[in-house]
Amino acid sequence: MADSSRSSNDERKGRLYNPYHDLHVPMQNLYNLPTAPEHLFIEEASKPHRSWGENLQYYTGCGYLSGAIVGGTKGSIEGLKAAEAGDTLKLRINRVLNSGGSVGRRYGNTVGILGLIFAGLESGVIQLRGQDDLLNTVVAGLGTGALYKAAAGPRSAAIAGAIGGIAAAAAVAGKQAVKRYVPI
Repeated sequence: MADSSRSSNDERKGRLYNPYHDLHVPMQNLYNLPTAPEHLFIEEASKPHRSWGENLQYYTGCGYLSGAIVGGTKGSIEGLKAAEAGDTLKLRINRVLNSGGSVGRRYGNTVGILGLIFAGLESGVIQLRGQDDLLNTVVAGLGTGALYKAAAGPRSAAIAGAIGGIAAAAAVAGKQAVKRYVPI
């Protein structure tokens, strides 16, 4: 009887399983992940800005997300205003969600496409000019507005191009003001 109680005590006091026991690598190296950005092409590593692929994802994603938020908010407000006096709560919620989703999706797609065009044009202008400066952003804004409204005719394209250029110039000026006056 003493042997059976002794063997159960030994099992409880036994060695814990360590999955890294036979691994001859220092523990700190297992999770020592690189902090520097990784680039597909060596040429991209020497440049101080995001690559064209990163810009494409960034501008398209930010555009879609901001457009969806603004459109969803606008659509939800329209859905609230469209509620009738005899509607039940379930019907009102359905109306708000349908309207918010519909308008949010439409705005998100529109602004996402604008971001996609802008990123492509900005990368193209940087490649053509061979330098990365503020003029590229303004030219990309002009081109984005003009391309977006090109199907509506030359006058609409010119007006949209001017609006796009002004918006890009305002964004550049705002970014420079934040860099200059806001300590980080």
